[in-house]
Amino acid sequence: MTTTTLTRPELTAADRCDRCGAAAKVRAILPTGGELLFCGHHAREHESKLRELAAEIQS
Repeated sequence: MTTTTLTRPELTAADRCDRCGAAAKVRAILPTGGELLFCGHHAREHESKLRELAAEIQS
């Protein structure tokens, strides 16, 4: 039996911040499976709340 692991692609220049449209530098994966992309500024601004929600933060 083989196990397949799904991975999310690396962020590229085409990925944009969900708050302001700047280049995304951070991906926050929510426990429900959704994701949010943030520029560095907005990632820092929302980091504590994302950690409260148990989001996985990838940079």
